[in-house]
Amino acid sequence: MDIQLVSALISGLGMGSMYGLMALGFYITYAVSGTVNFAQGSSMMLGAVLCFTFSQTLQWPLVPSVAMALLCCALYGLVVEFLAVRPFTRRGSDAWLMSTVALGIVLDNLVMHTFGREPRSLPSSLAITPVEVAGVNLAVYPLQLIIPLVGLSLALVLHWVARHTRWGTALLATEQNKDAARLMGIPIGRAIAGAFALSTLLAGVAGMMIAPLSNVNSDMGTLFGLKAFSVAILGGIGSPWGVMIAGLLFGVAESLITVTLGSGYTHIITFALVIVALALRPNGLFGRAGVKKV
Repeated sequence: MDIQLVSALISGLGMGSMYGLMALGFYITYAVSGTVNFAQGSSMMLGAVLCFTFSQTLQWPLVPSVAMALLCCALYGLVVEFLAVRPFTRRGSDAWLMSTVALGIVLDNLVMHTFGREPRSLPSSLAITPVEVAGVNLAVYPLQLIIPLVGLSLALVLHWVARHTRWGTALLATEQNKDAARLMGIPIGRAIAGAFALSTLLAGVAGMMIAPLSNVNSDMGTLFGLKAFSVAILGGIGSPWGVMIAGLLFGVAESLITVTLGSGYTHIITFALVIVALALRPNGLFGRAGVKKV
């Protein structure tokens, strides 16, 4: 196989796993509350910016920088749920659609005015020297090999938590029947808030993993968030493994199109393929049609 195609496949799997992680965030909030966080792209940007700030500006060690950045991302998820979702869902309003978008725009602009407009590089020893196999340069950095492993590992951890822990059981019960879960003593409000915190934490992980391969700036999450939402719908937003697989497919397709046809065609063809796929499978590639009782 051509080295360029191998490189494109590996980098596509890396980007796709990050799309999948963010799409899992959409799945989690949708499954528990019937809502999604359209500020998810801003959450991704926040993780990258905070990691840069703690590790480069404040010169903290890497591990505390990552931990603090993820904690802040989780807290941001709680703020999104409390300010932009809860007041509207309590009144049966769908205005959370716009309020989450607005809160994301507010965060993007706050970061732009405090962090600055200029893109910055987040250095990593895993994104300096390309990988060589038998003396052949694959034009792929070690980080690009690690990213898919991290993404799939986090998906497996989430699956285990959902099936084998009390918190995971509470989330599944909330998903299936909120009234019954409430009668069983499950704190619905805290379960939903926890889902939003976990959602933004996953987006923060994606931001920090991607940052060394690109640039850190205030609008880096805008297009990324749109792609992740497309992946969530494509995979079937009610299917956790569906959205993860759809993320990998989207990332690989995007990378292969860029290599073979050029970057000018990437978004045209990938989103056109999404439209075609949804026209053929309206509930997503792995989603199921809802059952209505009459």
